[in-house]
Amino acid sequence: MTATAKISETSLWANRKCLLICATVAIANMQYGLDSAAVGSLQAMPGFLAVFGYRDPSQPGGYGIEASFPDIRSHEKCTNARSLQGTFQRLIGSLLTLGAFLSSLVAGVFAHFFGRKVALWIACVLNAIACIIQISTTDKVAIYIGRLVLGLANGFLVTFSNIYTAEAAPAHLRAVMVALFSEWVNIGSIVGAVVTNATKGRLDKASYQIPLGTLFIVPTFLAVGLLFVPESPRYLLYKGQSEAAKKALVQLRGNSLPEDELELEWVEMVKGIEEEKRNANTIGPLDMFKGTELRRTLLCYGVIATQTGAGSWFIISYATYFMTVAGLTVDEAFTYSIMNTCLGLVGVNFGMLMMRHFMGRRTVLMTGSIFQGCAMLGMAVSATVAYGTVEARNCLIAFVALYQFAYNAFVGDATYPTATEMVSTRLRSYSVGSAISLGYLLAWLTGFCSPYFINPENLNWGAKYGYIWAGSNFCCFVFFYLFVPETKGRTLEEIDELFANRVSVRNFKTFHTTIMDKALKDVEERDEKLIKSPEVEMKEHVGNV
Repeated sequence: MTATAKISETSLWANRKCLLICATVAIANMQYGLDSAAVGSLQAMPGFLAVFGYRDPSQPGGYGIEASFPDIRSHEKCTNARSLQGTFQRLIGSLLTLGAFLSSLVAGVFAHFFGRKVALWIACVLNAIACIIQISTTDKVAIYIGRLVLGLANGFLVTFSNIYTAEAAPAHLRAVMVALFSEWVNIGSIVGAVVTNATKGRLDKASYQIPLGTLFIVPTFLAVGLLFVPESPRYLLYKGQSEAAKKALVQLRGNSLPEDELELEWVEMVKGIEEEKRNANTIGPLDMFKGTELRRTLLCYGVIATQTGAGSWFIISYATYFMTVAGLTVDEAFTYSIMNTCLGLVGVNFGMLMMRHFMGRRTVLMTGSIFQGCAMLGMAVSATVAYGTVEARNCLIAFVALYQFAYNAFVGDATYPTATEMVSTRLRSYSVGSAISLGYLLAWLTGFCSPYFINPENLNWGAKYGYIWAGSNFCCFVFFYLFVPETKGRTLEEIDELFANRVSVRNFKTFHTTIMDKALKDVEERDEKLIKSPEVEMKEHVGNV
């Protein structure tokens, strides 16, 4: 190998062992899709409403979860019922977000002492406990506790699965393997939607217990799969466990690399960790905001925040509502929702193909923000100029579908790969964890504020709320263009060097790093010493005789 040698870019098939390991860990993200589909449909199930709602013959199915006002004498009673049921509706959603926010916030401290695998195992245990509580109880307070515990589990699942895949994947496949996040979320949503569709007509508790039972899928498969998954080699190396780290790297790479290139990757990793340790005497959350780490942290925060800035939570939460308001039946709206989820899955795979072969992260993110902004704008304009018409309804269906495809193909696919590789190994769990908790906070804020814009009793904007999200997407484009550097094909150690040298966004892609050259030089010097050693010379002499 020459002084400018690079580790060869091998195919997904050659890296099938690492891909399987990362896919096993990434299944953690399926939980979010399952929960969104299951819990989002519960409030329309008679079996659920019979337990947690109240009898109302005027409502479909004979039960309601929000009170109506049949006559003036029952106004006070119904007002109290509306308040209680509204509180129940808000809490079963917001407590999950609160739990995920809290666990993501403390992820850095936890990971520093226990690592990625232990965190995921604990999340599996919490997940199972939360599922048992929610399935077995008919008490609302117990449901609240179950949702909070499930949120704590989800925060760890999302944070540590993405950190692990970023640290385990080879540089040229990191975007694809971290983007498995979106793949599993969409698969979970489809499975959840199919299950809830199959049970929605039941009138007993099984109507909601069966969908909630799907939440056991992730902890079961993940807990077993982790038995065969090595700990992150970078984490082990940072903790001083060199032998275990080398063994983990060998297990992850399998036969995808020649021995000399595997050794080169290992030496580069070692030198990168050593350089980090020399430049930092402490490891803690405040270090994220010191020196060159501040830029990296803000970029990580900004990229994760664009998931909400893209309007994804608005579409996830209210697309079905807009379709029913536009004139579709509940069944039709439900069918279109499943179609859009499937379209999102197609988008995820399209985005992986783009990042793997045609585009860098930065280009993918900018392209997505433009497409998404135009889809939001189209939805809002159609609601403005042709409100209540068949044409406006068809435009709404079309633009929501286009948005779902574009978001999953571009911003949804690229945000986690970009955010997780922006930050240093020693602070990755702190930075990514706190960034994800910021994402949950923004998601909650979107869910809290959106009803005031779209509901008839407030601003009554309806789908015209898309104007705001169109502008937000175009602002995301400006952020990506001005501040987010291109990291495609760079190892995490190269990215560390680029940020340490304060390389500008414009020069990030072409700047020549030296850490690979230093690693190669160390390998060559070690090989020369081995060749010149007396033991090797004696063996060669005996062989010649």
